[in-house]
Amino acid sequence: MSAPTVLLVEDEPAQREVLAYNLAAEGFAVTQAANGEEAMMLVHESAPDLILLDWMMPLVSGLEVCRRLKLRPETRGIPIIMLSARSEEVDKVRGLETGADDYVIKPYSLVELMARLRAHLRRVRPAAVGVVLEYADISLDPETHRVLRAGASLKLGPTEFRLLATFLEKPGRVFSREQLLDRVWGRDIYVDSRTVDVHIGRLRKSLCAQGGDDPLRTVRGAGYALG
Repeated sequence: MSAPTVLLVEDEPAQREVLAYNLAAEGFAVTQAANGEEAMMLVHESAPDLILLDWMMPLVSGLEVCRRLKLRPETRGIPIIMLSARSEEVDKVRGLETGADDYVIKPYSLVELMARLRAHLRRVRPAAVGVVLEYADISLDPETHRVLRAGASLKLGPTEFRLLATFLEKPGRVFSREQLLDRVWGRDIYVDSRTVDVHIGRLRKSLCAQGGDDPLRTVRGAGYALG
């Protein structure tokens, strides 16, 4: 399974580098932006799983970036953790009312920040933090790499396992081939989009190997969904 991605938006290079290093050490894939405009561009190119967003920045403030992202349906669900030296309660309330999912005051404990990141990740990428995923009669345990359907164990290749985990995290959501390539193969690897169709076919075959209906749905012109 590809590493969960964090977009780190911080205009102070030294702070940005320290945070990026610690995020990478915790197993996150890190994208960096030095200002709000760059952050908006990066989110538009490839939406991250989480955003760490500094409040005080030149050009476009973190508060404005947060407001814009929460107004757009396609980015509204991305958790945003606001980082700020502003410790007054009125500032925290303002940040949360703009749409931030969390508010962390500088200077902060890295241990606490990582714990908050993982708490939000549990909501958007539960498989990445070891949560057992279930849908109908299918269950997937990312820790033991076991997949069951109606109590029977299924044998899946590593790519099919990552595909199924992606679908189980968001039942009903339609994933385009490009989104599946990003999530399953990773953003730095070039794979032809038709490869997705091949592995979807293998996953379908494995899921139905011992009977049961095909739980995967092909949405013409859009992609694939579970259920």
